[in-house]
Amino acid sequence: MSGREIPIRGDMIRLGQLLKLADVVDGGGEVKDFLAEVAVLVNDEPENRRGRQLHPGDVVVAGDEELRIVGGDA
Repeated sequence: MSGREIPIRGDMIRLGQLLKLADVVDGGGEVKDFLAEVAVLVNDEPENRRGRQLHPGDVVVAGDEELRIVGGDA
């Protein structure tokens, strides 16, 4: 599994926005289908809401990608 740090601006990003920012999905229209087809974990808990709020320190596992959210100022 590959792990990447994803810097965000501000103190929050939604799951769907993160998946687009990290190039896991190409566009917003794909997020809903992606979440329905691929197991996604947020901090080791299953998640399927694209609007889930994420903060620096959260870890998202989507398929074979591990995304660690870090503050953009870090």
